[in-house]
Amino acid sequence: MVWPRRRFTIACWIAMVVPWLGLPAWGEAPASQVTTVPASTEASRELLLVDVPAEAERLFGGAAPTSAADLKLMQQQVRRIADRVMPAIVGVRLGAAQGSGVIVSSEGHVLTAAHVAQAADVPIEVILPDGRRLKARTLGLYRSLDAAVLQIKEAGPWPHVEMGRSNDIKLGQWCLALGQPGGYERGRNPVLRFGRVLESNDDVMITDCTLVGGDSGGPLFDAAGKVIGIHSRIGGRLTDNLHVPVSAYTAAWDRLLAGQVWGHLPGQTPFLGVKGAAGDDQARVTQVFKDTPAAQAGVEVGDVVVGFDGDEVTDFASLTTLVSRKEPGQKAAIDVRRGDQTLTLTIVIGKR
Repeated sequence: MVWPRRRFTIACWIAMVVPWLGLPAWGEAPASQVTTVPASTEASRELLLVDVPAEAERLFGGAAPTSAADLKLMQQQVRRIADRVMPAIVGVRLGAAQGSGVIVSSEGHVLTAAHVAQAADVPIEVILPDGRRLKARTLGLYRSLDAAVLQIKEAGPWPHVEMGRSNDIKLGQWCLALGQPGGYERGRNPVLRFGRVLESNDDVMITDCTLVGGDSGGPLFDAAGKVIGIHSRIGGRLTDNLHVPVSAYTAAWDRLLAGQVWGHLPGQTPFLGVKGAAGDDQARVTQVFKDTPAAQAGVEVGDVVVGFDGDEVTDFASLTTLVSRKEPGQKAAIDVRRGDQTLTLTIVIGKR
């Protein structure tokens, strides 16, 4: 989706006026302006929400600014949001890899991207805006939508923001993206970008808030400072910035906190390259696709799959379930009945 020329011009106008009105471009700030975060004060217990004046709500809901007064009003609201949410924006480090996150509970639950967390129940480091480094641990991962939750291990309470509702998102509404592009830098506030929601559904949200490496896992906010998405990946164009809808977290909250891992990251769906007849009471292969893992392993049309890596296969649905538990690149033994023989073949799981 591409903006009409008039909207693009307005967006460029805002981008030029925002620094003039006093907001540091790209979120940069001298060390003296970096927000410090108290570890255990009454202020840190507050939910970081922002009042939304009626006129600001109208503009942020999707209206185009038509005057300098409108731009100043939007700038004031952006500043209110930034001032309130900054203490809850964190850097995330796992080994040499860096990403971003946002604290959403006083107990220290942090939303981030699954590809930042990588795995469940592993140590990970959370970096506050003032540079303090905290021990944390990964909880659950919903890989298919790229959602993950971390838990800060040190005692709170922690400053946090509220999760919004994906169903309330309107196309064209203004939003704020924050994160740590390039990884955490001491003396620099989390970087802020301003843009619009271009597309939103249960699986993905797309905005024109430019993201770069290190932003993954950072939050997308609405006009009230509520999290509406988490940065996931970058598309082929500058306007294709993909975010995990916050509903992916709220709908699966219990599973994520329980440390469950399910699904596969985009582009990492495992497959064999075979097809079976619908409704068949056994996993009979009716087609083997060329140059796929099944073809390379020697699976033939007419084979009946009876086992997969030590588990019994009763029909094609059970085979699909067993394959879905594997990762691309893993090796597995596949047992097939071919005529009067039962053969065990070695197959390397492919990715769809």
